[in-house]
Amino acid sequence: MPDMSGVGRLQIDVLAIDIAKPVQNATVRIMPRGNRTQIIEEMVTNNSGQSYVIDLPAPSVDYSLQPSPEKPYSEYDVSVSYDGYEQVFVQGVQILPNTVSFQDVALNPLTGYEKEWPETIKIDEHTLWGDFPPKIQEAEVKPLPPHTGLVVLPEPVVPEFIVVHMGMPANTAAQRHWVPFTDYIKNVACNEIYATWPVQTLRANIFAIISLTLNRVFTEWYRGKGYDFTMLKLQKSQ
Repeated sequence: MPDMSGVGRLQIDVLAIDIAKPVQNATVRIMPRGNRTQIIEEMVTNNSGQSYVIDLPAPSVDYSLQPSPEKPYSEYDVSVSYDGYEQVFVQGVQILPNTVSFQDVALNPLTGYEKEWPETIKIDEHTLWGDFPPKIQEAEVKPLPPHTGLVVLPEPVVPEFIVVHMGMPANTAAQRHWVPFTDYIKNVACNEIYATWPVQTLRANIFAIISLTLNRVFTEWYRGKGYDFTMLKLQKSQ
């Protein structure tokens, strides 16, 4: 049995998409992973659309600070409901010890054509734990194409949005999402490093994520190969 002596914390932030405002008095339920009948906690959001912060059992911090056969985070399911809006069910919210996890939930207004079951968002395993396709190999040193004004930008810029392709480059059926630059960096960091790591380690990894992303933007790496996106998000192997 894994050591579950750690404690992590979780807060839910709820937003109504149609009016772009926080939702007050939304009902939030926290459940064990895969068990919708056992409710650990039920709460309502405040006027900022936030639940209170709840303590939840998590594995020992040692599992995330060194290689371990034990999963370094615990997982919980979250449901959010509010009158006039579609219910949302989030599977696999990850809780690391000694940290606070923030889960954003966006609610869509009811239209009369909803399915019989709630919208379900499934969170993949963490990149350091799950089984994902290997990184696409690239040359360590790449010649920079000449600036043409169309493909390669004249100087580095921080974009407002990143276009993320959810799959391999040639997969034309994969979804694409426009993600604000800061949200993209935050999401990649959450998926590739553990929040329990030392601060200097976190900073070094986040700087590397920013550097690679800006390089892809500056060189129009994928667009130069005929694709119409900025970055890839490889999906977990089945």
